[in-house]
Amino acid sequence: MRVFLMHPDRDFNVTQKLPFNEAALTEDLELNILFNAMALGDEFLFKVVRQAIFASLDAPEAIRYRQEILKDCLKNPSIVRKIYRIPIESIENKRRRWMGIFSSQPSGILSGAVQMLEMFVVLLRKLKRIADEHADGFESPGFKRFFAMIQQELSDDYFAVVENHLKMLKFHDGVLISAELGNGNEGTNYILRKTNHDHRNWLKRVLARKSPSYSYTLHPRDDAGARALGELRDRGVNLVANAVAQSADHIDSFFNMLRLELAFYIGCLNLSEHLDQLGEPIVFPEPAPASERQHSFTGLYDVALALTMKQKVVGNDVNADGKDLAMITGANQGGKSTFLRSIGLAQLMMQCGMFVPAESFRANVCSGLFTHYKREEDATMTSGKFDEELGRMSAIVDNITPNSMVLFNESFAATNEREGSEIARQIVSALLEKRVKVFFVTHLYELAQSFHAQGMDNAIFLRADRQEDGRRTYKLIEAPPLKTSYGVDAYNKIFGERK
Repeated sequence: MRVFLMHPDRDFNVTQKLPFNEAALTEDLELNILFNAMALGDEFLFKVVRQAIFASLDAPEAIRYRQEILKDCLKNPSIVRKIYRIPIESIENKRRRWMGIFSSQPSGILSGAVQMLEMFVVLLRKLKRIADEHADGFESPGFKRFFAMIQQELSDDYFAVVENHLKMLKFHDGVLISAELGNGNEGTNYILRKTNHDHRNWLKRVLARKSPSYSYTLHPRDDAGARALGELRDRGVNLVANAVAQSADHIDSFFNMLRLELAFYIGCLNLSEHLDQLGEPIVFPEPAPASERQHSFTGLYDVALALTMKQKVVGNDVNADGKDLAMITGANQGGKSTFLRSIGLAQLMMQCGMFVPAESFRANVCSGLFTHYKREEDATMTSGKFDEELGRMSAIVDNITPNSMVLFNESFAATNEREGSEIARQIVSALLEKRVKVFFVTHLYELAQSFHAQGMDNAIFLRADRQEDGRRTYKLIEAPPLKTSYGVDAYNKIFGERK
């Protein structure tokens, strides 16, 4: 049995290698805030959602497959949580009473596997009941296939056969084994045989003539004989023990994969419920192919900020369809970095099949997401701040591919404005030539103006809004860059108005 709730044709790989810039993305986009909100302190959930978000899907069809499943989860949260509880119960049962499936002796292996299968049958029956009662309430291809598989493979006849075999494998009537004599009269070709049940009543069995047979009875204190008899039993049940153990392992693997793949959706449910309590909207995005340039949204907000402040935050409306470059300038503390973080978070959430924090959202998928944010001074003094920036940029260039996205936040400002602007201009121009989408937050007026003066059709210029009295709305508007970033506002806020 296969789960196929994360991909339509393969299992989810939680050990897949993470991108080389995983640490930078986590720091710059404050991803741990998102992961913790989804995991709610569960280490396993944290590991799974982290892996799922970093393992971005690059095909719109794959994203939509996962979106449809998540929509079903949001409509049926209690049912999905009940299904998720089944593999958890399996793990708890195995911990509570140790089963000897890992014994080195065939008899121990068989006994442990039978116990495990008996426990699994109970859990499979629970899963079957859920499928029978609630399958009609799910509409996604993923869940429809999953429930159809459960109903088809876990029929009443299946349970009857399994339970009958498990009863027989307890050998209440003893073990019937056949063998042949090999070289040196040693036993060989040991085979476990099915016993023929005598359906006569006890009186007929007592009075009936005994069939001729040879028998041998061990003395109660014959330890060596008991060991020899045990070895004969182990030889007879060896093949059966391996087969039953493999069956138990197969079902155990199914439950483990069910837990693994549902964990992502449980994390999404946790996040959805949290945002609903804050009154924040969520929406399923419209993914477009990487070759297109789509990026438009309404009410896009920084989910990490909302989770940190525990209240609604300001969202933004932007239409950047057909644009390769978004140059973002404007007043200090006007929401530029927050907006940039919301762009990165929404892209990652969309490309793992999640909802995004917005009222509407449409964007093309990207082949890779990279961040180049300003960093604090190197405490070890092994390199200057500007050298460190160039080193990180070099690592990005070594790994970037066409149709990727790069988020720059105050990059190359560690030198003078003219030099920093020229270096940034050349880097951005080269990225645009290679079909890389760029979002750039900067105070470098020469940099922003150099692109604005070109009258580029594939560029959009956004500016942090500032009211005449200096108030920040934390909204971004489409507007050309200004020479000032109104640092005096920050000065006055901290030190007071100058007389």
